Amino acid sequence: MSVAAALAAGHLVAGLISPLASPFLAVGNTAIDLTPHPVKDFAIRTFGENDKLVLLGGMAVVLAGLGVVAGLLSRRSPWPGTVLAGALGLLGVAAVLARPTSTTWAVVAPLASLVAGVLAFRWLWSREKPAEEPGRRRFLASTAAIAAGAGVAALGGQWLAGRVDVEASRRAITLRPRVKAPEIPFDADFVREGTPPFMTPLDKFYRVDTALSIPRLRAEDWRLRVHGMVDNEMVLTYDDLLRRPLEEKTITLVCVSNEVGGPYISTANFIGVSLPDLLRDAGVRPGADQLATRSVDGWTCGTPVESIMAPGSNAMLAIGMNGEPLPLERGFPVRMVVPGLYGYVSATKWLVDMELTTFDAFDPYWVQRTWAKKAPVKTMSRIDRPKSFERVPAGKFVAAGIAWAQHTGIDRVEVRVDGGPWQETTLSTEVNVDTWRMWRIELDLKEGNHTVECRATDRKGYTQTDQRAAPIPDGATGWHSMVFTSVAGS
Repeated sequence: MSVAAALAAGHLVAGLISPLASPFLAVGNTAIDLTPHPVKDFAIRTFGENDKLVLLGGMAVVLAGLGVVAGLLSRRSPWPGTVLAGALGLLGVAAVLARPTSTTWAVVAPLASLVAGVLAFRWLWSREKPAEEPGRRRFLASTAAIAAGAGVAALGGQWLAGRVDVEASRRAITLRPRVKAPEIPFDADFVREGTPPFMTPLDKFYRVDTALSIPRLRAEDWRLRVHGMVDNEMVLTYDDLLRRPLEEKTITLVCVSNEVGGPYISTANFIGVSLPDLLRDAGVRPGADQLATRSVDGWTCGTPVESIMAPGSNAMLAIGMNGEPLPLERGFPVRMVVPGLYGYVSATKWLVDMELTTFDAFDPYWVQRTWAKKAPVKTMSRIDRPKSFERVPAGKFVAAGIAWAQHTGIDRVEVRVDGGPWQETTLSTEVNVDTWRMWRIELDLKEGNHTVECRATDRKGYTQTDQRAAPIPDGATGWHSMVFTSVAGS
């Protein structure tokens, strides 16, 4: 119970200072930073967007277990439990101080946790007299009192953390792009034959990031500093962005964590301002080859300047998706979108800082963890129908899927069954080269087990390789395949 008291006290004080100062969240974020790549990949593959909940739940279980151990070791003396409570408190202090956004005041939250944990443990130990009935009652009453206090403190911290009404700020925004995205053709997908819909609903858009708690920043409070190797440093407000020409563009985003055939790819209409135009206004100095960007929670990203400034890059500071302001979990108030690059080098959410620098001078978050500095999206394809181990009718059967080759476009997608000859598929109408493209093919299947494979070729003539490579350090490669069964009479 002393562990609960410690966590609740830290959470309450963090609500007054900054939600990011919560020692529980700080330890969780540090755990994410230190987790080896194979473990991260496993968590993303296994739990998807629930990976953070699993982490927090696991931490709670570990802390509860340590509390039990402290109680068992402290039957005769309070010192083992006191030392363990103090050690956990110091761990929280270290984790908070290690966060890139920590301020001087942030350390107050883990210190409150440390003091509350030690005092609660010592008090409970002093009340525990199991051999005496009055002592047991005093101990149970003390435990209940601490539990109630911890609950109130935790709820208070949660209320304080959410007192900034970000949703009200978001609802007050009306977006009127001067240039709207073209209408999506009716034959841009084959959704009736198994592909995803061309436009991804906001609640289905993939989410992969390191944020344990979604940053809560009102549009009215948002500021973006543009500095570094520029002629004109700037500090922009949300209203400054609204006064610039707003454009709406249909763009597909894909995560570098996407395995071959993986789900982390989605498409939306993004509304925002031209990032190349903004950088031209700032005046990029010669030699600046990296745009280092920072999120409000301290996450950093590095994007090649040449990719942003290339003609037709469609790079933007996005403030809207699918006709409405960005959802909180998608980066509200402002995020970056640079088509053709994996998200870890291009898609900073909750953006607050842009610095023109060089690749030699700065390594962002994932590059510090040995990922590639530059990561263009690779030409890939995926099978959406049939599903793995599905039973389908023998005879005529339509297989379908998606392919993408941003900035270049898909020229063709081919499919083969059981290692036979490659057959060219029918492609959907292309919306633009920065979006995915759907494919379909009618197969004549005999009864039995089958394996279907697909491969895409882009307009530069490159055909995706069959050589399998893991997503790290710069994106997965390989042909996607499905094993399924054709049966008669289905």
